[in-house]
Amino acid sequence: MNDTRITSAEGTGGEYLSFTLGNEHYGVDILKVQEIRGYDAVTRVPDAPDYIKGVINLRGTIVPVIDLRLKLRLDEARYDAFTVMIVLNVEDRVVGIVVDSVSDVIPLNADQIRPTPEFGAAVDTRFISGIGTQDDRMLILLDIETLLDIADLGQSAAIEEVAA
Repeated sequence: MNDTRITSAEGTGGEYLSFTLGNEHYGVDILKVQEIRGYDAVTRVPDAPDYIKGVINLRGTIVPVIDLRLKLRLDEARYDAFTVMIVLNVEDRVVGIVVDSVSDVIPLNADQIRPTPEFGAAVDTRFISGIGTQDDRMLILLDIETLLDIADLGQSAAIEEVAA
């Protein structure tokens, strides 16, 4: 049996969980993913930013849920049967992100990952670690720690305190 999956990252290569937001495909390091689950109702927390949907109780752990569409200032999020929550481990915290759908796990070699293009000061690309290319498909690779920065995680800690 021939296993073509990449099991260890070479250079900046590795495996990425592919998901969609609108018509765009994104990827997050598979090693950050704890689980994938359907979108459930969340408990709203007063005075939280719009992109923080609330919290869920995940087997005894209070998990903040962030709508990635709203966080990235994309079109208004739609919630349907395909909406998915990806539960991530980010800086020793568990965080849920809401995405439109999950595609698959994509192995990328270092030579399939291009550096983030420069857009100048008009576009903040700090949270993009690169652009993955596979055949004709492009995948925006997210640096999830930078995207869910310390301010978000601090806000999440405050939300967890309120919800506890």
